[in-house]
Amino acid sequence: WEIDIFGGARRNVEAATADLQAAVEDRRDVLITLVGDVGSNYINLRGFQQQIDIARRNLKAQKHNAAIIQKRHDAGFVGGLDVANAKAQVATTEATIPVFESSARAAIYSLGVLLGREPAALTQELTQVGPIPPTPLEIPVGLPSELLRRRPDIRRAEARLHAATARIGVATADLFPKFNLAGSFGLSASDAAKLGNFNSNFWSWGPSITWPIFAGGRFYYNIKVQDALTEQALLTYEKTVLTALKDVETALVAYAKQQETRKSLSQAVVNNRKAVDLATQLYLAGKTDFLNVLIAQRSLFTSEDALAQSTTAVDTNLIALYKALGGGWENEGAPPGAEQAKK
Repeated sequence: WEIDIFGGARRNVEAATADLQAAVEDRRDVLITLVGDVGSNYINLRGFQQQIDIARRNLKAQKHNAAIIQKRHDAGFVGGLDVANAKAQVATTEATIPVFESSARAAIYSLGVLLGREPAALTQELTQVGPIPPTPLEIPVGLPSELLRRRPDIRRAEARLHAATARIGVATADLFPKFNLAGSFGLSASDAAKLGNFNSNFWSWGPSITWPIFAGGRFYYNIKVQDALTEQALLTYEKTVLTALKDVETALVAYAKQQETRKSLSQAVVNNRKAVDLATQLYLAGKTDFLNVLIAQRSLFTSEDALAQSTTAVDTNLIALYKALGGGWENEGAPPGAEQAKK
């Protein structure tokens, strides 16, 4: 039997346990990234579909106006310039739709792959236009810093620091002597008839000592190596925590500011719709030229498209916050995925 009075074996178990925990956090990191990527691609898909719908609605209105202008031109009320401008507006809007359709199809393919299916597996299910999922108006402020410890990268760095620290203990324990207790028992007799005689039995018992301090400094320098690795693990841990704080603050600011942008764009859309109606009425009444109608229509299409993009950005920024906090902002004790990680 070997007696390790300085705890080297216990430290080995401690280091191995920390390594296992780091591996578990690697798995959690992958799961959170996967969930975030699925959410982002789904949000982008619905955003592209909204942009397609906006482009088609504007295209329909522009075609209607172009038809009216063509009739007024045929009747001699307007010149060919108005007709050319109207047709150019229609063609410009029409050209945006294939780009959005291509992007939407690419998002569907990405979702299929992320869910472990063939790229086109979800095409029929997701082709129908759906709304961009709503988001909460506010995220609770004053989040406890303890939530940052839900991040897999922080927990992984912490586990690796723990493992490196334990290995210092292992390397230090190697310097000290280990005691081995060895014994043997047997039978010895020159005559087979005497084998049952107690006097023919023999046994030996005695300790042996292993002391690696005489191993030419190898264990001493191993301690130095483990010290350096622990210092590296500590620096990695500190950097990981600072990066996590930066990610959370960035995501919170981006989410809040994008909501302000969406609010302003919503008001811009309302005003641009009024401008289009008013410019069209004035043009048909002969009180303004077609350029004002054209400008109003372009402004409306631009603001509606920007509003759809901003709504998509609000959702994707919320997903970025979800990832920055290691899977959410509700403090419920165990980190998300902890139960699955045990299976």
